[in-house]
Amino acid sequence: MDLHLTARRALVTGAAGGIGRAAVRALAAEGARTGGVDLDPRVREVGAPGVVADLTDADAAAAAVDACAREVGGLDVLVLAAGISGPVGTPLAETSVADWERVFAVNVTGAFLALRAALPWLRRSDAASVVIVASDSALVATPGMVPYGASKAALLQLARAAAVELAPEGIRVNAVCPSIVDTPMSRGDLGMPSGFADAEYPVQTPAEVADQIVLLASPRLRPVSAATWVSDFGVSARSGFPA
Repeated sequence: MDLHLTARRALVTGAAGGIGRAAVRALAAEGARTGGVDLDPRVREVGAPGVVADLTDADAAAAAVDACAREVGGLDVLVLAAGISGPVGTPLAETSVADWERVFAVNVTGAFLALRAALPWLRRSDAASVVIVASDSALVATPGMVPYGASKAALLQLARAAAVELAPEGIRVNAVCPSIVDTPMSRGDLGMPSGFADAEYPVQTPAEVADQIVLLASPRLRPVSAATWVSDFGVSARSGFPA
């Protein structure tokens, strides 16, 4: 199927590694002109125009989005993949305000600032699409990760609210919610430095999540907006009934 992404202009945040880097590659493989933004200088190595910026700073976010959009000639697709996990295994009572605020600054405020900065560019597109990378942790809870789960749930509502508000302008907004993805961040969080080959639970690759992002970004999915795309191998659908 032709996803009609050839020559489309895309911007990916969190593009230096993990899901963001995979999204840059997947969009480029479909023929999209893709730029990336990340706090990590390795964003310059992803094979696309890369800008180093702290997206939690409003001025820096606006400048980075504008720079990338100019480089690729506009914006049709915005992928908000920048994020951190924050404390893992830390009980709620021991979670510091600083950790809470940092997770929300990166995961939520950064996404909001990038989206806000991108709107003037997206409004010029004839088929604009925004894909927000949330997590299944927005819908199910893990002990010791309260800030992360709460931040990802906030991203879901950001996606819905933005989708409703921007629908009259033809801008679609959707969220992907993957379960565990084999990234350097998740390997560190879960103590799996060599990867998840021996894990007793299903794990997906960044490329598999990137495929989902590309599909949602495609103009072929024009009717799909405000969607919560859960990819967790069906785990969250299972009943607790002992049968």
